[in-house]
Amino acid sequence: MGGPVLVIELAEAVPTAGVKRLRGFLVGSSARFEEKRPGGYDLNVFADRLGAPAPGELDGRRPFLVYVMGPGIGDEETFEAEHADGPDLEPLIGFSPTHAVDVIAGCNRPIDHLATALLTAAIMDVVGGVANAELLDDQVAVVDGLPGVLAMTDGPLPAVFGTAEFLRAWAPQPGFRLLK
Repeated sequence: MGGPVLVIELAEAVPTAGVKRLRGFLVGSSARFEEKRPGGYDLNVFADRLGAPAPGELDGRRPFLVYVMGPGIGDEETFEAEHADGPDLEPLIGFSPTHAVDVIAGCNRPIDHLATALLTAAIMDVVGGVANAELLDDQVAVVDGLPGVLAMTDGPLPAVFGTAEFLRAWAPQPGFRLLK
């Protein structure tokens, strides 16, 4: 996979019923769906079904991996590695994440960045949580003041933490692009 990644920080494990709702949403939104493990999915979605403009291709499917991770659900080592060097998030978002959902695009075109943000927002509608996005320096002014921004960090790798509403407000901004 070589496209953008967004992380949804969670205050607790997604309950079994929440994982089932997530699976149902992803199955219903996908042109192709494969469950690698409970909470781990390989899928293709139509970007226009997420609210993105049709990419103008014969086949508008976009590949994604979606992984619910943390103790008791899987990919615990990945969760720990992703959070090992980061700042203490509790003062920023009100909790210390115990679990996360990674949304990973398989391609790196502008439509993939847009679809990643919109898919992440839709997943947040199902499981909750706070989106964690790294920023380029010139993006800080763009996201500052958008609805749903909960916190921002500065420094060499600025980051923004926000709600699904934030992702939906940021995605249509001119020049929108996710960092990683």
